[in-house]
Amino acid sequence: MTGGLVVLIVSGLLAVAAPGSAQAASGSSCTGRKVRTLSFSAGSVLVYRDGGYVCAVTVQKNPGTKRLMAVSLQARGHIAVPKSRQHTQSSPPVRVYAGHRELRVTGAVGSSRYSSPWFTC
Repeated sequence: MTGGLVVLIVSGLLAVAAPGSAQAASGSSCTGRKVRTLSFSAGSVLVYRDGGYVCAVTVQKNPGTKRLMAVSLQARGHIAVPKSRQHTQSSPPVRVYAGHRELRVTGAVGSSRYSSPWFTC
């Protein structure tokens, strides 16, 4: 009985200790608050902001099949930072310092691709 109570209290304290550091879906390492979900036929690009940093990850619409997944994030005035891998759920996350600059994001799952216009978040 007391062991279960201890586990409940500890899990409650952990939930309160980090209220603003939500994790992205599919186990990505993007932190911060989700500011955009950019959907396309085979998946979505999830965009997170944490202070002046922006993080993006591509996730499959139907996870389970191993496919090449890619994401690229570019702050205006800087070069794009791309990452890709063969995976069943998501691309690796890409994180850049954007400050208050506009951003452009691209994502791909297999041969299905998405490219955003410049936007602010």
